[in-house]
Amino acid sequence: MSNPVFFTPAGSLSHVTPGAVFVLEGAEARHAVTVKRLAVGESVDIADGAGARLTGTVADVAPGALTVTATDVVFEAQPDVRLVLVQALAKGDRDELAIETATELGIDAVVPWQSERSIVRWKAERAAKAHAKWESVVTAAAKQARRAWIPPVRPIVDSSGLAKAVAGADLAIILHEDAKNPLREVLETLDVDGASPSEVLLIVGPEGGISPREVTRLSDAGAVTALLGHHVLRSSTAGPAAVVLASDVLGRW
Repeated sequence: MSNPVFFTPAGSLSHVTPGAVFVLEGAEARHAVTVKRLAVGESVDIADGAGARLTGTVADVAPGALTVTATDVVFEAQPDVRLVLVQALAKGDRDELAIETATELGIDAVVPWQSERSIVRWKAERAAKAHAKWESVVTAAAKQARRAWIPPVRPIVDSSGLAKAVAGADLAIILHEDAKNPLREVLETLDVDGASPSEVLLIVGPEGGISPREVTRLSDAGAVTALLGHHVLRSSTAGPAAVVLASDVLGRW
């Protein structure tokens, strides 16, 4: 069984070497000691959310501190082709379910999208609170999946902002039930100036679907449409399904 993972601030493992002692403090340490009840001698991983991972043995426990003796410290590079889920806001926490599952499956970044048909709206004070909630969901999912990277939750975009992101992306794919080309086929023929792109946007609409006007706008900006299958998936499942397929086709798994 893999070791439990606890997060420490980015960069805090940069000077740790095998044999050194690292002290994890704060909420993560309290969770490790009070909730997980880790004991001296148990194995544990500590990651900084930016690729660094310390594997070690618990040397001491205290109410607000977990002392670990490092046996190995490695840096896990990001994949050559990074996947970004552009998830439209959806009701009933379906958008949060989507980003949670996608994070467990290996998504590299998340973009909240205020689409035309999104019933949920992030406005004023709610926007900051909702964004923080997405970050919390992603962090918890990364911990569950024992990841060394915590996918960033980028600033929310409207359809105009998304069109700009599409124009600057290596490849942007709209997951759409009326598309003609299967997603696998789009990914297998992937080629940008003779080389694989470094970032692929996977765009998922809300429960009411992406409006024709938005499809046109995003297509004009350079996006392509792709079909996942013959069945219509919920907003909460389309993104994760696409991550699975893309990870296999692109050799990430």
